[in-house]
Amino acid sequence: MSSNVYIPRDAAALSVGAHEVSLAIAQQGSDAVTIIGNGSRGMLWLEPLVEVETEAGRMAYGPVTPDDVESLFAADFLNGGEHPLSLGLTENIPYLANQERLTFARVGVIDRLNLTNYQTHGGLEGLSKALKMTPEAIVEMVTESGLRGRGGAGFPTGIKWKTALAQRISDTEGGQKYICANADEGDSGTFADRLLMEGDPFSLIEGMIIGARAIGADTGYIYIRSEYPHAIKTMRRAISIMKDAGWLGENIKGCGTTFNLFVRIGAGAYICGEESSMLESLEGKRGQVKVKPPIPAISGLFDKPTIVNNVLTLATVPFILANGAKAYAKYGQGRSRGTQPFQLAGDIKQGGLVEKAFGVTLNELVNDFGGGTYTGRPVKTVQAGGPLGGYITPDNFGVEMGYETLAEAGAMLGHGGIVVFNDTTNMMKMARYAMEFCEIESCGKCTPCRIGSVRGKETLDKIAAGKDVAANLEVIEDLCGLMEEASLCAMGGLTPMPVRTAMKAFPEEFTGPKAAAE
Repeated sequence: MSSNVYIPRDAAALSVGAHEVSLAIAQQGSDAVTIIGNGSRGMLWLEPLVEVETEAGRMAYGPVTPDDVESLFAADFLNGGEHPLSLGLTENIPYLANQERLTFARVGVIDRLNLTNYQTHGGLEGLSKALKMTPEAIVEMVTESGLRGRGGAGFPTGIKWKTALAQRISDTEGGQKYICANADEGDSGTFADRLLMEGDPFSLIEGMIIGARAIGADTGYIYIRSEYPHAIKTMRRAISIMKDAGWLGENIKGCGTTFNLFVRIGAGAYICGEESSMLESLEGKRGQVKVKPPIPAISGLFDKPTIVNNVLTLATVPFILANGAKAYAKYGQGRSRGTQPFQLAGDIKQGGLVEKAFGVTLNELVNDFGGGTYTGRPVKTVQAGGPLGGYITPDNFGVEMGYETLAEAGAMLGHGGIVVFNDTTNMMKMARYAMEFCEIESCGKCTPCRIGSVRGKETLDKIAAGKDVAANLEVIEDLCGLMEEASLCAMGGLTPMPVRTAMKAFPEEFTGPKAAAE
């Protein structure tokens, strides 16, 4: 009898030898094993993670190398045998057992491109219900759930959908509307979109079909950054499978909804993560931010009503439709409802993905789940919300993770990325990096961002060199205020956040040459 052995085929696992481990197990096990390609469980320090189905449940082993395979078979790992790499039942590993996985419930569990397996684990339940509902009822359910955009802005998803739905077909040329998934995941320390697309691609497609029915769109695009070749390949294959099964195309399952979905590859610009810039890129233009209003829900792609949602937002919609708005809204706190996939990166012992209800503290994420620093050095600070997010020091690690609570702490949630820095980090250099990053990645359309970032970098260099430190600190503060208030989009508007939080938390490092060199 053949045993099912699960080995991730996502980029994270492949980068550390998952393919070679798969070949070694297939060769050693011959007809005794059936290798199933799943997604990463998010415990990246344990990759390649190998799981085997036993009578007791799934047993995990990791991190496994090709050299470990022979000893695994000798230990009878196909029946859960003891081995130095044994981790016990996967579901009992504390890192996983202490999470609330809703969006990522199937990631790492299913054969990622097996539609039958997807349905066995609750897939398509939400869509099947949605196809029997009116668009208004779908929008109302999403609104009641409290789901907000997981891409960073946190805008209520239901309100965005309601706006697009309200655009009358007669007012749009040919009755055209679009729905787009923003998979241009470019923030430092973020990888949740990639893990989901490579581990549970059907959930994103299902969410997009539900969204299309809700607003009356018949065409959708998934805009994936060019640096994600595995995600691109997986999503294209998943779309083909869904189309062959009758879940995409004309008159889906006889419900009257027609929806066609395509993958588009980004051109490598960070600014294309901003929705209007992404739409410009989709149209074949240079990725530049557009002045609002009108918002995309009224006039977006090719000037038609368009919904742009993050991958995690859309992939969460099937859970809400399948289980109801209250089932999702019961998680979280205040106006931050549901769960957030947090990503732990930087100098972290146990880097990976943690899906928790809003309200979890930064201390729990960094020290309990993350295990502290990989180097063993003290944590100096963490940056939450990507390269333009604020720095939070350990004395503020009690902050609860949510949109409003983080804003009150002078930081932001962003896409859920958390990058850990140890006590050797030079915060003057990190502040300068923020300005330089903005300089490089600015679309160039507005002066505060395009020129302000350059002047910010130059002024920080003067401070580091000890030139008129007090006066230049005032210049930096004035410049940050200008960029924050006058920039056309969040690229320039948020660049001051890491600069200001670094200066506030570590003022001693902004006093001249000696501080800059340390």
